[in-house]
Amino acid sequence: MRRIVVVTAGLTVPSSTRLLADQVAEATVAQVTARGESADVEFVEVREVAGELATFMVTGGIPTPRLTELRELVAAADGLVVVTPVFNGSYSGLFKMFFDALDKDSLTGTPVLIAAAAGSARHSLVLDHALRPLFAYLRAVVVPTGVFAATEDFGSHGLSDRITRAAAELAALVVGRGDYGVGGFTPDLAARPRRTSGTQVEADVTPFGDLLRGHSGTD
Repeated sequence: MRRIVVVTAGLTVPSSTRLLADQVAEATVAQVTARGESADVEFVEVREVAGELATFMVTGGIPTPRLTELRELVAAADGLVVVTPVFNGSYSGLFKMFFDALDKDSLTGTPVLIAAAAGSARHSLVLDHALRPLFAYLRAVVVPTGVFAATEDFGSHGLSDRITRAAAELAALVVGRGDYGVGGFTPDLAARPRRTSGTQVEADVTPFGDLLRGHSGTD
């Protein structure tokens, strides 16, 4: 079972952003299934944790229990679909806040399909000028085909074709995840991308009391 996580940052219900996310998710499941695997899709509606993201930002990066859950969900995904509305030629602030709240290693090596919805085709460059650089910085593996949908694109064959092509590219990466070996040789486990949600402490931590031992509290 392959886990696909869809992060969608639409602000209204319903929204063109969620509509696009649903179409991409459906196409991705179909493409994974066509490759002999099953897929489970989980949606993250960023709008629902907007207040918690704001709290995270102003409390020095302390995640709420719900944000901790979402951080772990994203870090464990086999593939990620991200969909944002376009504001002033870029992704929305809410969309960016969510990815700012992830651990810096959460998306290392993760296959990602980028998508955006806008009211006008004038914003189509958002994929290559904003989204692709963001996920390259996060060391994700962004599929070659991005999906942009202006209002007039919904229901068109052109959009459907782009979604199918992008979903096929994502599915190929998702199904191939974990194949780090070359035919006939033992897989190189050290070559696997190291990912972490940032919510688990892996190293031993010195108790605060031990750190203060021997100090009187006066200079």
